[in-house]
Amino acid sequence: MPVKCCFYRSPTTETMAWSENMDTLLANEEGLDAFRTFLKSEFSEENVEFWLACEDFKKTENAEKIASKAKMIYSEFIEADAPKEINIDFSTRDLISKNIAEPTLKCFDEAQKLIYSLMAKDSFPRFLKSEIYKQLVNSQQVGNHKKWLPFL
Repeated sequence: MPVKCCFYRSPTTETMAWSENMDTLLANEEGLDAFRTFLKSEFSEENVEFWLACEDFKKTENAEKIASKAKMIYSEFIEADAPKEINIDFSTRDLISKNIAEPTLKCFDEAQKLIYSLMAKDSFPRFLKSEIYKQLVNSQQVGNHKKWLPFL
């Protein structure tokens, strides 16, 4: 059996670590997938999709791509009756609408903060209490016991 260093994090520990904070969850591909599945079950996956689109947008370097990505995010999430319209206040929506003609990498920051806060205060705690999360933790624990205690 290979020796694991003190920084090794088992799958169970990894899954449990998602409960520490939402950043830990969003930074982990499996955690993000589980959170998305949960949000889909609550018909609010547009929140995490918007947040991810903003994260991708902030990494854009080409000016032409900034404009086209900004317009895509605006039409998909911000404008009235958008297919995945997010729930933000009128003043934030209005400010984005005014700035979309000449977008910057910061044009969605305020809306992204609002959506992050909404997910952190509302969706994330419910996710941690959900059957989706509980089943993941339980399945990881069962899997780990079998690995560590093969005689069970």
